[in-house]
Amino acid sequence: MKALAIAALAAATFAIGGCQENLGAGPQLNVVSGYIQMGATPDRPAVGYFTVEGGPQPVELVAVTADLAQRVEMHESVRENGVVTMKPLASAAVPAKGKLEFKPGGKHLMIWHINGAAVRAGKLPMAFVFTNNNNDRILFDMPIKPAPDAGAANHDGMDHDAGEGAAKK
Repeated sequence: MKALAIAALAAATFAIGGCQENLGAGPQLNVVSGYIQMGATPDRPAVGYFTVEGGPQPVELVAVTADLAQRVEMHESVRENGVVTMKPLASAAVPAKGKLEFKPGGKHLMIWHINGAAVRAGKLPMAFVFTNNNNDRILFDMPIKPAPDAGAANHDGMDHDAGEGAAKK
């Protein structure tokens, strides 16, 4: 009986130790930084940039949403035949233990009509939606920066209003 109790205690100690190792082991999927740059005029969309650090398994970022914005889309600027164009993204890969970066001149968010209260608060709460076993949704408050001066208003050289009344220029 005493041997059985010692064996049970040893097994419990081992199991607890294993749990403690898993709590701190390996990277966790996480949005680690980001910001939103407001459009030069109220009718221009804002642009969002951020970094996601991958967890132990590769996943796909399939959406970024914001209740306080009319619409959020993932896009990518690409150079084809010497011309930079913008294409919508259905998803973006987050490598295991790697990084996904949405940055100027590459992948970015287009955000239309951010609620004035969020702009005044200086942040937009956003949900990052991933496809993995848990269907993770990570909430992250994106700081909002004011519009750049008129000379830099086109963020990455793209017309982000394509399909949104680009003829209004």
